[in-house]
Amino acid sequence: MGLWKSTAVTLEMIKWEHSVFALPFALTGAVLAAGAWPPLRVLVWIVVCMVAARSAAMAFNRLVDAKLDAANPRTATRAIPAGMLTTGFVAGFVVVSAGVFFWGAAMLNHLTLLLAPVALAVVLAYSYMKRITRWSHLVLGLALGIAPSAAWIAVRGSLDPRIIILTFAVLLWVGGFDVLYACQDFEHDRRAGLNSIPQAFGIEGAFWIARAMHVGMLITLYWLAASFHLGWVAMVGIAVVALLLLYEHLIISPKDLRRMNAAFFTLNGIISVVFFLFIATDVLLRR
Repeated sequence: MGLWKSTAVTLEMIKWEHSVFALPFALTGAVLAAGAWPPLRVLVWIVVCMVAARSAAMAFNRLVDAKLDAANPRTATRAIPAGMLTTGFVAGFVVVSAGVFFWGAAMLNHLTLLLAPVALAVVLAYSYMKRITRWSHLVLGLALGIAPSAAWIAVRGSLDPRIIILTFAVLLWVGGFDVLYACQDFEHDRRAGLNSIPQAFGIEGAFWIARAMHVGMLITLYWLAASFHLGWVAMVGIAVVALLLLYEHLIISPKDLRRMNAAFFTLNGIISVVFFLFIATDVLLRR
């Protein structure tokens, strides 16, 4: 398989288009940091860093989990276990993506470059967490949750404790939907000896934990709005996010996971975009 074909297969494998999950939260952090629309140059490099870091992390995850994916009926058709990609090519893709991430961090400011290895370590570490702890979902949440704080640093060159509130909110949001997603692999994870909240508490218990995480996320978002003195537009946006989360929890249940992909991919992408649009509008209207 040629270079371009292999690259295209890799991008499909890592669901490159799902960068939309974390990117709007990073852009929210950038807008809050600037108190307006940040300079285009800064926004471009934030997007480059976000996409590159996520691409490195997802490809690394597929590489590390290749044998596990091959043994799981849900994931056996992924590119590496299916023989569509070699581990060497995917490893090279990880290295290139990491290089682009460091390049983007260097183009922003000194602090972003200094912290880039820490950020990359966090996003790569998730791939091993299911082998270590049932709380791996929160590590994934942190991997996406650092995006708004990183974007703040990219704009300001320093860190304000208030933006860490948004990091915590994203951690709970991602952790919650990853708990739900892990319910699909309950039987496989048990056979493979992998850790997860569904394994530890059962699928019913996992649903309650995910609900609690998402309630916590909403409370944290209102805390964020209060900390930045945001107005009614932001409050409406958070209310819309609450309704979307409620719908997400209504279309799946411990006994019916058939609509998990709709809940996981479609709704969560909508939630992140909606949140950004409302917060950004509120900030720009209050200039």
